[in-house]
Amino acid sequence: MKATGLNQDLLRAAVEEFPADEFSAARSSAVAKLAGVGFPTVGDEDWKYTNLGLAAEISNGWLKTIIANHGAIAEQSNSEQVAMICQEIDAHWIIIQNGIIASDSLAELDGQAGSGISLSKLEFADKDDADDDAMSLFNVALLRDGLRITARANATTDKPIGILLADSPSSAVTQTRIVIDVGDNAHLRVVEYNLSVDPGRQFTNSVVQANLASGATVDHVRIQNRADDHVGVNKVTVNLDRDASYNHNSFDLGGALTRNDVITKIAGKGAAVNLNGLYLATGTQHIDNHTSILHLVGPSTSEEEYRGILAGSSQCVFNGKVIVSPGADGTDSRQSNHNLLLSDRAEIDTKPELEIYADDVKCAHGATVGQLDETALFYLRTRGLGMDEARKMITRAFAAGTLSTLAVTECQDHLAKVLDQRLDNLIGDGQ
Repeated sequence: MKATGLNQDLLRAAVEEFPADEFSAARSSAVAKLAGVGFPTVGDEDWKYTNLGLAAEISNGWLKTIIANHGAIAEQSNSEQVAMICQEIDAHWIIIQNGIIASDSLAELDGQAGSGISLSKLEFADKDDADDDAMSLFNVALLRDGLRITARANATTDKPIGILLADSPSSAVTQTRIVIDVGDNAHLRVVEYNLSVDPGRQFTNSVVQANLASGATVDHVRIQNRADDHVGVNKVTVNLDRDASYNHNSFDLGGALTRNDVITKIAGKGAAVNLNGLYLATGTQHIDNHTSILHLVGPSTSEEEYRGILAGSSQCVFNGKVIVSPGADGTDSRQSNHNLLLSDRAEIDTKPELEIYADDVKCAHGATVGQLDETALFYLRTRGLGMDEARKMITRAFAAGTLSTLAVTECQDHLAKVLDQRLDNLIGDGQ
């Protein structure tokens, strides 16, 4: 990883302008670790298809503004979009605006999310800064606020916890950090919704960390529906103890450039990981999904399926890695990536990987890339459908499979609606 783009002097000067608070020590430590490193470059194997030059450019400009304004950040008010999403998806909603938790939404949920569930501002601790990759350090260096969700042993919720990340170019760079601790046999459902309130260039960098104790379950649906000129880097790290389960659904619909890292570590026997994703891209969109499932012990299971629909001149990346450590006998892992190209200008770079260091395992992986099936199109047209209707039917059927695995069903109707709208755009761009 080589220094590039990010101006370290500007970063240091901007952080010095921040008011002293509980994050000050962590920010200073992160700046020191980040010095001379900068953002990842295309010369790094894990980033060879994704150029963060625009993110660095936006960051440098914003850091100059922070220095000139002595650390002040523009405030943002709720929008009609925020209210609509909160109404359409039945959840206990927390609003995070430009990286700052809306205190009124947190206060409203005090004691309402369910017995044994607590939500609070993050008090930064060393264990919350375990990752030292460049983007996690950048997140800590500029962090202003954070959210902690704690589910005590055997706790459940009557409806999901909704976290709405509503960002606006009024703050051109935003950091978000969420820590989720789930006790023995507790069950937590989370909807994470990423929304751009206004158009305009913006770079958001988010980190979610989840720790699942013995027998715990977390159902996590992440929806990204950003503006066309938005740049986003997102990282999810999950640690699973014995018999824990993590079920993850990811939907990427908008944004100019999106990079997602989902890292799961199975440290207890009987644990299970299920990752499902759908990415829709058109125009010049770039969506990069990197996943890592580490089986440290066995028996344990993991299942992963990501699907992509690409139109226009878009480029998408899928890199899924499963590592079976020595001694993790009894591991059962399946991984697949399927892509539908609606345009001959669209590009997918897919690389499912297996690294197996144990003998008694069942592992499989694969990837497919194709266009609309001419035989299926012909069949539908012989049944009276026009070409446009036939294309839409096949494309929607390809995407619909991801909804059948939805971990939080309260999202079903809203997702069906926004997927239909987005697919209409892609099908039109694919012609």
